[in-house]
Amino acid sequence: MNKIYSKLAVAFGLSTVLLTSGCATQNIQTYKEAKPTLDMHEFFSGQIDGYGMFQGRSGEVKKRFTVDIDATHEGDDVIVLDEKFDWADGTKSQRIWRLTQQPNGQWKGTAGDVIGEAQGEVVGNAFHWQYTLALPVDDKVYNVNFDDWMYLINQDVMLNRAVMSKFGVELGSVTLSMHRNKN
Repeated sequence: MNKIYSKLAVAFGLSTVLLTSGCATQNIQTYKEAKPTLDMHEFFSGQIDGYGMFQGRSGEVKKRFTVDIDATHEGDDVIVLDEKFDWADGTKSQRIWRLTQQPNGQWKGTAGDVIGEAQGEVVGNAFHWQYTLALPVDDKVYNVNFDDWMYLINQDVMLNRAVMSKFGVELGSVTLSMHRNKN
């Protein structure tokens, strides 16, 4: 009987380690010295072109899209991102983000399909934020969590990778390349 309990304890301990390590996220402070330094107001200003894809957890590309982002400012603290998506299957969608810089330097964001507020922080060249999105699939809407990382490559290019999950299980990821339009 003790052997059974020992095996169960080992199995439980191993599964706990695997589950908690699978939920771990990188530390934003890693990017403290990374250059160029991301200035949200500077990068998110004017027209931005984006090219992206959604991959299922196996890595298979499920959807491709382009996005036109019109980035404007309301005062010193609010950035408005009007995102117009063109999906490879011919469908179109729109999301309007309102990003508000907090007195402590962190960011909060809202959009029509975001549940509650997105919470974010900029350190060095990186922006990390997390939020819950109401995602329509067929005739249902699922609330899914996004762990979203953006990295400034140079003054005109930012790369974005967001992992989508539900109940701690990864469903897939979004990769997006954003380019400031100089026209």
